[in-house]
Amino acid sequence: MKPIGIVGALRQELAAVLDRMPDERRQCAGGREFWAGHWHGHEVVAVLSRVGKVAAATTATALIERFNVNRIIFTGAAGGLGAGVRVGDVVVARRFVQHDMDASPLFPRHEVPLYGRACFDTDPALSAALAEAARAVLACPDEALGAHALAGFDLRAPRVHTGLVASGDRFIATAVESAALRQALPNALAVEMEGAAVAQVCHDYGVPFAALRTISDRADADAHTDFMHFIDQVASRYSVAVLENYFKNL
Repeated sequence: MKPIGIVGALRQELAAVLDRMPDERRQCAGGREFWAGHWHGHEVVAVLSRVGKVAAATTATALIERFNVNRIIFTGAAGGLGAGVRVGDVVVARRFVQHDMDASPLFPRHEVPLYGRACFDTDPALSAALAEAARAVLACPDEALGAHALAGFDLRAPRVHTGLVASGDRFIATAVESAALRQALPNALAVEMEGAAVAQVCHDYGVPFAALRTISDRADADAHTDFMHFIDQVASRYSVAVLENYFKNL
């Protein structure tokens, strides 16, 4: 049975995952530490991708080429773009687009040259299973986070959204930038910095891919405020709780 790849962009997210893998063994490749172990009896390889599309693509390629994973799940945080996508909500991507891809006038804006497409889909079955696990967790969010976290971040009735996520090598942290993204990509629910690259690599290799993103901000001037504290107290705990539910029911 081939292993399942789990990728996080930040160390706090990976640490929460490794806590559930008591038998993890470290292997180094491509300047990264890969941790092989088991979760509910399923073989898993977990890795920190680092930040940005190039780093994410390198990580995904290594998971596929070196560790022969049969699917990749990416967890992390994102800025909310879509109407009704609030801080504390979870977005499960159905497809990805690079918001900073622009080879015009040779190709239409956002289209990846020589692919004939702008968007790369995630795996429908894997994404549906991840969304179902996320809904189960958010039905009782205080069990995953604790009541103090819900109150501390003013999280109210968090919801799961599914749809388009935009990726780019720029941290969106002004209202002007987020408004421009909404105008250019009106269907985008969230913005982050890695997913579209992993989606493209998985498309090239025919490997199923799904991504779970907790909304940490609204991609505006407050995006940097207590970001790492939010990752510690909310996003990483959501991620591990959703993955726990997913593996338990796999």
